[in-house]
Amino acid sequence: MSLLTLLGLGPDEDTVYRLLVDRPDSEPGALAGPLSGPAVTRVLDSLVDRGLASASRPDADGRVRYRAASPVLALGPLLESRRSALHRVESLVGDLSERHRSAQLYGAGAPVEVLSGPAAIRRRLLTMQQRATREVCALVPNNRAPAVLTFQDNQEMDSEVMGRGVILRSVVERAWLEKPVTAALLTSSVAEGQHISVTERLPIKLVIVDRRIALLPLDPERETEPVALVVHRTGLLTALVSLFEEHFERGWRLTLPGTEQREESSVTAIDRQIVALLHVGLTDAAIARQLGMGHRTVQRRLHALMDEVGAATRFQLGWHAARAGWLPETSDNSVAEAHS
Repeated sequence: MSLLTLLGLGPDEDTVYRLLVDRPDSEPGALAGPLSGPAVTRVLDSLVDRGLASASRPDADGRVRYRAASPVLALGPLLESRRSALHRVESLVGDLSERHRSAQLYGAGAPVEVLSGPAAIRRRLLTMQQRATREVCALVPNNRAPAVLTFQDNQEMDSEVMGRGVILRSVVERAWLEKPVTAALLTSSVAEGQHISVTERLPIKLVIVDRRIALLPLDPERETEPVALVVHRTGLLTALVSLFEEHFERGWRLTLPGTEQREESSVTAIDRQIVALLHVGLTDAAIARQLGMGHRTVQRRLHALMDEVGAATRFQLGWHAARAGWLPETSDNSVAEAHS
């Protein structure tokens, strides 16, 4: 069997290359057998053009000798290219299978699907986002169970989705901001246009696309093989949308330094960011890590702000910050609720 044809070689190229591997520095006539002399020469020239063989300079008698290129160097890139193509085909087959399954269940009126395993769940999440036309909403708790799709994995997809004009809204637990890597990714996401709300606790991981389909874990605490539910338009989906909206509205918006400022205030952008992160619930140490400054610098700035506004406690500073407009999208009632 001409196995090298699987890498794009023709049957004659396969035959001559194999002979040349065993017979280095051969003339075309020495490789004749299955093929005639002129045919061997044409195949050898083709192998040279493709980098699978090399030809010597003609000797005094005008004879040219050929040598096979290293199989690792010559065939390795072809093998890697085919392997990459097969991976893409495998991914496409998986995506088509999920779409076929979804279409069959949806056509049959099934309100809920069950997905088993990280690969199936990951494919469905990506497919849902690729099909989004208006909005993608997500609740992102800080669970111990490994994520099927991490912040880093989803960044490229998020950019592609927003590039199509789709709105991205997320609610994340405050604990994510305690981690420098995820804090930086969340800040980057806000800079790209995502709307992120921060809250203390979330009940479950959830993704909703266009308010027509949702995905959530069957058991949020499960640490072994994950199982997820895909919910179509039903009363259950309506309840999940309400759950998301409630947490999004009750959370604190994650903003960038210098945004939502009032010109009449003398408070600097960095001080606003410190107060905003403090209001979300981060410790002084966590704020220092996220903003790349010293722990004592953060404390010194907070004390200076308290002195400036006449606040005796941080609670009073937070109340003043909300009233003065330092904290975007807040009200007196929400400030009281956050500190109660």
